Amino acid sequence: MSDEFDVIVVGAGPVGENAADRVRKAGLTVAIVERHLVGGECSFYACSPSKALLRPIHATRASQRVQGSVGARLDPEGVLARRDAWVNRVGTSDTFDDGGQVQWLDSTGITLVRGVGRLDGERAVEVDGRRLQARHAVIVATGSRSFVPDIPGLPDSRPWTNREATTSRHIPDRLAVLGGGVVACELAQVYAALGSTVTVLSRSALLGRAEPFAGEAVAKALRRDGVDLRFGSSAASVSRLGPSGEVTLKLDDGSTLLADELLVATGRVAATADLGLESVGATTDEKGYLKVNEHMEVAGVAGDQTWLYAVGDVTGIAQLTHMGKYQARAAGDLVGARATGREPDQRTTVPFATDLGSPQVVFTDPEVGSAGLTEQQARERGIRVRVVDVPMDAAAGSGLQAEGYQGQLRVVVDEDAGVLVGATFVGQDVAELVHAATVAIVGKVPLTTLWHAVPSYPTMSEIWLRVLERYGI
Repeated sequence: MSDEFDVIVVGAGPVGENAADRVRKAGLTVAIVERHLVGGECSFYACSPSKALLRPIHATRASQRVQGSVGARLDPEGVLARRDAWVNRVGTSDTFDDGGQVQWLDSTGITLVRGVGRLDGERAVEVDGRRLQARHAVIVATGSRSFVPDIPGLPDSRPWTNREATTSRHIPDRLAVLGGGVVACELAQVYAALGSTVTVLSRSALLGRAEPFAGEAVAKALRRDGVDLRFGSSAASVSRLGPSGEVTLKLDDGSTLLADELLVATGRVAATADLGLESVGATTDEKGYLKVNEHMEVAGVAGDQTWLYAVGDVTGIAQLTHMGKYQARAAGDLVGARATGREPDQRTTVPFATDLGSPQVVFTDPEVGSAGLTEQQARERGIRVRVVDVPMDAAAGSGLQAEGYQGQLRVVVDEDAGVLVGATFVGQDVAELVHAATVAIVGKVPLTTLWHAVPSYPTMSEIWLRVLERYGI
């Protein structure tokens, strides 16, 4: 096997796979290096298993909210079995099968190199002693890992991160959760629905980067589910009794919380340790993230700076699989164009990663879907904004989805440009409404033009008509 390729991608999660695929489609040879599972964090420990766990919960509750339906019943063992199927778990073991992803790499002509990859000078990657050389570029797509805060006793207490929480076959009687972000909210709801008594310790309001009403709606829902929310509270120390005994959290207010498992969901840090960045002069910020420009080129690289790229979580721009894949497509297309002498086009830049915000869905019940900027973010950028709030039940389709439908849509309008710059939806089944907002924001569609995009009746999409009516068009 040749150790020289046109391009080397380090990291075979969905982001790295997309980068490698675009490069291969340009006619280049490409090797992808992976230390663990092809498919990465998203496929086995994050997006896929968490949403597989949440969907039966959503479906059960949705059926219970429709008059004339006797309602489904949640089967915890069935929920876990569905999750296992989604992550290709092997039998009753903790082994996962990435054979499907490997087969896809083979079918596209991408060479898989298993092992720990480290940069080893310009355009070179060492993989467990084997030196790979790239003719044109190296793309770093190593992702991120859970951040475990420096709390006395925490590491020795064997806390769960997203990995343990999304793959556990054990439903603890008592679960404590540190954090108030997406992972904390989604998994708190999962385990509460499966029978755990859940306590969430959050220093601030839930979903702090979203519109305030979104976090408030999720907090209300978690309390409805029996979750004990303690805001402004954190652990001062943690200990566990024996190898698998109960966990004791001494809180900063002097009280004590006992749990059977502790989930740490306090954010992510870049997976750049031991990546060999010093060998090429690349530097990171305090959390290990690589700084990139709109072409995903890594800053600070010694010599020729057009060979090292970084995409996905490792950049810290937007820790979302779909945004990482967007960056990967852009970087892969740019590498392919440069290597083959073609002129790069508009697809080789990623303004959406920095200028327009990121579309995102929090798959709690209710769902929170957003695109673009929040009101606060828009004002901080000096945009003259107008905010329009509409209850989701203003659309007839919402009432058909559920009796007594509860939810809200907020749009943020740039008054000078006459276009949307942000939208946030809260409610059952709003995830599928987000892309319409994304298209309107990215396309800078004037509100007067959007008025002619007639929504079908009776669907939840009629909420767009209600927004425009309230705005005055």
